[in-house]
Amino acid sequence: MNALKFIMIFLVVMVGIQFIPTNPNQSDVVPDTDFMLVNKVPSKIRGIIEVSCYDCHSNNTKYPWYNKIQPAAWYLESHINEGKSVLNFNEWGTLSDRRKKSKLKSIKSQIQNGKMPMQSYTFIHKDATLSGDDRTSIAKYLQELSSSIK
Repeated sequence: MNALKFIMIFLVVMVGIQFIPTNPNQSDVVPDTDFMLVNKVPSKIRGIIEVSCYDCHSNNTKYPWYNKIQPAAWYLESHINEGKSVLNFNEWGTLSDRRKKSKLKSIKSQIQNGKMPMQSYTFIHKDATLSGDDRTSIAKYLQELSSSIK
């Protein structure tokens, strides 16, 4: 196969996949079960968590411009679905107290170890990068919240 034929096939495939839709993760509703409402989160912590976590761990993602381009849209959809399967902040109030304590411990660990937010996310979303002070503040809040759950 010569190079021109390969390029033509590649272009046809790239144009063709643009017509395969994704299922956007967007809702205008903030349910009563949302983490922020259930816990009355302080505004500083709330802002950090919303910017750094909610795009992948809630039902309302703020999509970047490249979400309209395949295969980037598939990649984003996959990450969002995976993130929500592990933790969906919108469904926090539906969890048992035992499950909440477990999730809080996991969130705290992931943040303290620098595993969350993911580097692939913060590479593009610089405002989602957590400073050392952010990590400390969130960890302290999560520990307090965990201690308040019976």
